[in-house]
Order: sequence, then structure tokens, then C-alpha cells
Amino acid sequence: MRLRTDDDIYRARLVYLGPPGYTLPVHLPYAQYGMFVVLVPLFMVIHYLITLEFDPFPAWEIALAMVSTSYVFRHVDPDRPARVVIRTALTDWRRTREPAVEQRDPRLVATRIRVREELV
Repeated sequence: MRLRTDDDIYRARLVYLGPPGYTLPVHLPYAQYGMFVVLVPLFMVIHYLITLEFDPFPAWEIALAMVSTSYVFRHVDPDRPARVVIRTALTDWRRTREPAVEQRDPRLVATRIRVREELV
């Protein structure tokens, strides 16, 4: 008896191939295009807040958006969607770190021991 697996569900990806009649050389999922479109204006705003200048062609912002989108989607798989990867990255950078100065634990020593014959 052969069992049919659910691998077909994982193989089906929503991929934009390009306009009709003109296939793009790179096949990317719709989610990557969406994330790229969101990140470019975000990086443009950050650049404007730092330098107070507006670039007509945001080359660095486009490059940063491409790199960050590819980095996020490197960790995406059918069991871990992009929003989980982003949420994990945002919570991991805020983790508690080891203190710079070593702290000693309090030492518990019994200085006086009392033995009672009866229970109270």
C-alpha cells in the first residue's frame, strides 16, 4: 500500500513569472516583491532622517532592500513563513545578555541550628 504525501502542497509556490510574453530571468514569489516594495520606502525615510537629503535615485536603499529581502527569505520555508522569521529576528535582538561584571550568588550558611523535640 502506498501513501500519498502532501508534498504537492509544498511544491506549489505563488511565483510571478513576468508580464505575458516576457518571462523574467528570475522567478521570485509574490511575497518577496511585496517585502521589497515595503522596504525601499522604509530605507528612504531612514536615510532622509539621518542626512536630511532626498536622493532622486535611491541606489543604497534599493541595495539594502534587496539584501535584507534575500536574507529574510533565505530562512523561509513552508513550515516557517516570512512573518515568523521577521518576528523572531525582532525579538531575538532584544534578548537579555550576560552582565559585564560578574555577580556572585549569595551564600546561604546556617549559623545557628535549633533542634526541637516536638512539632509546633
